[in-house]
Amino acid sequence: MSLDLPVLQTGSFYFIKDGVGNFILEDKTKRGLTVKETSIDEKLHVTADKGMIHDMDGIGHWVAIRWYFPKTQFNLVKISEYAEAMEKKYTELRELTCPDDSD
Repeated sequence: MSLDLPVLQTGSFYFIKDGVGNFILEDKTKRGLTVKETSIDEKLHVTADKGMIHDMDGIGHWVAIRWYFPKTQFNLVKISEYAEAMEKKYTELRELTCPDDSD
């Protein structure tokens, strides 16, 4: 699915895009991952496109690629909170695993 939609907000690790009936939060770290299913995200309780990644032991894990927030239930401020939490998590992970890398 092509998501060439207007970008409302961007961070190092996310985009928030303006869909027709939804705001779409897209995880930049999952770009290129094939969507295998669309289902309800367990944490955010909205529809999400999900893909499969495999760890070093070959065990597959479902991960969300993008989330669809209905405009009737969510505003941009709330989605920005979710996006900034993702940004913080990935920044901390990067600092932990790559302490010498800097932007």
